[in-house]
Amino acid sequence: MKLQLLSFLSVHLLLLLSVPASSSPCHFPAVFNLGDSNSDTGGLSATFGPLTYPYGESLFGKPAGRYSDGRLIIDFIAESLGLPYISAYLDSMGTNFSHGANFATALSTILPQNITLSQGGYSPFSLDVQLKQFLQFKSRSQMIYNEGGIYKDLIPKEEYFSRALYTFDIGQNDLTAFYFLNESTEEYIPNALKEFSRVIKSIYEEGGRSFWIHNTGPLGCLPYVLVQGHLAPSDLDSAGCAIRYNKLAQEFNRMLNDTVAQLRKDLPLAAFTLVDMYSIKYLLVSQATKQGFVLPFRACCGYGGGVYNYNSNIRCGDMAKVNGTMILLGKSCRNPRKRINWDGVHYTEAANRWVFNQISRGAFSDPAMPLSMACHRKTPTK
Repeated sequence: MKLQLLSFLSVHLLLLLSVPASSSPCHFPAVFNLGDSNSDTGGLSATFGPLTYPYGESLFGKPAGRYSDGRLIIDFIAESLGLPYISAYLDSMGTNFSHGANFATALSTILPQNITLSQGGYSPFSLDVQLKQFLQFKSRSQMIYNEGGIYKDLIPKEEYFSRALYTFDIGQNDLTAFYFLNESTEEYIPNALKEFSRVIKSIYEEGGRSFWIHNTGPLGCLPYVLVQGHLAPSDLDSAGCAIRYNKLAQEFNRMLNDTVAQLRKDLPLAAFTLVDMYSIKYLLVSQATKQGFVLPFRACCGYGGGVYNYNSNIRCGDMAKVNGTMILLGKSCRNPRKRINWDGVHYTEAANRWVFNQISRGAFSDPAMPLSMACHRKTPTK
């Protein structure tokens, strides 16, 4: 582990040298986000029914459309840029899009899936649909803005679209989808990343220039994955994560690195920041105690106890009638601030804050520049 960490820091020290020393901070007036549940601020909840308590308990005091007890990384990104939380595009109630819109929905994938949400599958709002929503949002918002009236102050100014930060956090559900369906990585991942590249280029053609892209985290460290099948001790690494699932995430990330490298060549006027979420999340899980956390593989909010406290049939917030009375079965733990995993799939606000504090400084990014400098292009190495 020490050798891996030293090697990682050495690589990122070299990346720091690729950032112009004279670069000044960016001023992003808006954020447009595309993704899955890691950054969904209310899209799926507004469409298919609200989340239930104890989601949102740590900050909002009630469910707020987020798959956590509080804020997500996208919320901390908005806060750090001096912007309000980014409203979900699909949420029509009390929303304000003047500083961006969030097209992410839980269970979204890059490639459309054949198994629908009602069948226990995935969100219908795959990445291609989110792109269509963005294009429609951009077109219609400018019509409304030019007409004036009471809605003018609720939508972005035209120049915000070219100056905005475009954030992406998607791919995790694709990995679980094709893995459990026994599809081939040789076909699925390249096709998914080809689609990802197409979406980026479409936004670039609409004027987008600053792209902040998260790779996928260590899938094999999540309780909902660890409870799948029968994992022998030899199937787990020294930290307790499932080796084969993490190798899958690493393969996806390797191909994503190549995809972003090609995008830099194809779109020379764009600034791409690729954030290594895998490394920072694995560091957190494998060194949980050192970072002030406990029980990194146990869901804070869940049912069943045991090592993982995760039951796919009784999840966080689920209730049941016992002796004629409805009781909460999927309860939260006593102190979410000390826990990493919230519901078996997603992180707690405390873990999200810790991850954001690391990635916002640029140490886990390529190029290794802070979030506030993400409008600057990487200087080509000689």
